[in-house]
Amino acid sequence: EDAKILDIGYGNGYLISLLFRRYGAEIYGIDISDDMKAHAAKRNRKGIAAGKVHLEVGNCCELQYENESFDAVTSINTIYFWDDTVKGLSEIRRVLKQGGTFYNVVYTKEWLQKLSYTRKGFKLFEEDDFRRLGIEAGFSDISITEIAKNKSFAVIYRK
Repeated sequence: EDAKILDIGYGNGYLISLLFRRYGAEIYGIDISDDMKAHAAKRNRKGIAAGKVHLEVGNCCELQYENESFDAVTSINTIYFWDDTVKGLSEIRRVLKQGGTFYNVVYTKEWLQKLSYTRKGFKLFEEDDFRRLGIEAGFSDISITEIAKNKSFAVIYRK
C-alpha cells in the first residue's frame, strides 16, 4: 500500500510537488488560504489529475480526517501561526497511524527574532518548548535534528 502523507500549511505547494514526484505517494494538504490553494493546485496539476494529490482549505486545529489516517505528517514554518499549538499537535497525533511520524521544520527563535516581519503574530519557540508541547499533546518520542546551524531544525514527533 502506498504511503499517505498530510502536509500542513502547504503554501505554494512546493513540498507536495516534491513528495509526489519523489514517492508517488497519496498526499493530502491543508492550508488556511484560498489563494495558496489556487497556487498549489496549479503547481500540482499532475498529482491532482492522477487522483493522488488532495488540497483543502482548513485549520490544523480541526482536522477533518479519520483517526490514524496518515503514515507521515509534514509542516514547514507554520507552527508559529496556529491558534492553539497543543490542540494542533494533538490533532496531528490523532490522524497519524501508530508508528507514524510528524516532521515539523522550523527556524530557531534567535533567527526569527532577527527578521522584521516576525514581530507581529508570530509565536516564537525554543527547542524545549517543542518538546514540552509535544509531550502535552501525547507524543513521547520526540527528537530534534539540526538543518542549518543556528538557523533551522526539524522536530520529529513519532507516534
